[in-house]
Amino acid sequence: MVSRLALVCVLSSLAMAGCASKPPSGSDAARTAYVPVAGQQSLLGRDKAGNPDGNPAFAAFRNAPGRKSFGSLAGRTLTVSSISEIRLADKEVILTFDDGPIPGKTDQVLATLRQYGVKATFLMVGQMASNYPAIARRVVAQGHSIGGHTYNHANLANAGYTRALTDIANGNAAVSRVTGTPVGFFRFPYLADTGALRQAAADRGLVILDVDIDSKDYFKLSPETLAANTMARVRAKRRGIILMHDIHGRTAAMLPTLLAQLKAGGYKVVALQYRRSRMPQLLVSAKGVRP
Repeated sequence: MVSRLALVCVLSSLAMAGCASKPPSGSDAARTAYVPVAGQQSLLGRDKAGNPDGNPAFAAFRNAPGRKSFGSLAGRTLTVSSISEIRLADKEVILTFDDGPIPGKTDQVLATLRQYGVKATFLMVGQMASNYPAIARRVVAQGHSIGGHTYNHANLANAGYTRALTDIANGNAAVSRVTGTPVGFFRFPYLADTGALRQAAADRGLVILDVDIDSKDYFKLSPETLAANTMARVRAKRRGIILMHDIHGRTAAMLPTLLAQLKAGGYKVVALQYRRSRMPQLLVSAKGVRP
């Protein structure tokens, strides 16, 4: 069992550093101004348990006469075994959440995703999954896909080849052990990778998830600002993988507004599934990573 002090250190480093200090290659800075739709701010309210269903304004918006079901935001399901198979059409996005699970905040994210009828991919830190196994299992039980994010959120670009692969394997093993589900997706913490590590992970069957649209929710901004900024980047790119973090209360708070704006803009949320016919082969033994 990981000590409480160690867990606090991991949480502190995640909250302070974020996951996307290195922009993905070919990314463009979004400069499009975006004004939130009138009335959308009311969607940020919740009851004392953090459930958006408890907010009367939210319920009124959801049940307004003539309004389509939230489920219409859901798009197709994309089953892949390599990153090259993730090909999105115009106005298709994939929702991803890094660094969890964590009590309260992950549950709020799950409640909102369920309300809108969409699925996401959760890239879990092995240590977090080990400490909050019930929440990790809940993610899987609600139909979301999962991936690894190392065991303790280390910067793998500075870790050395063998140590980095061991950390990937240990993190994936922890998540798989807790959830009972094979881990096929992976994201590098801080998006810090090397060509050799990417190739090694891909050779072993892992689908590496990069980022097209960074919500930058690791900055201490208001939920309204986060939603507006993220939607501006979505509008600039028009498609792609969105990076968020389910360890932040501000992310959980802004998610209903972001999803409402995506729906209003005619976007579809694509669900990712890992093609299990090709099982990941990144294994760990007592002597380290097996080739």
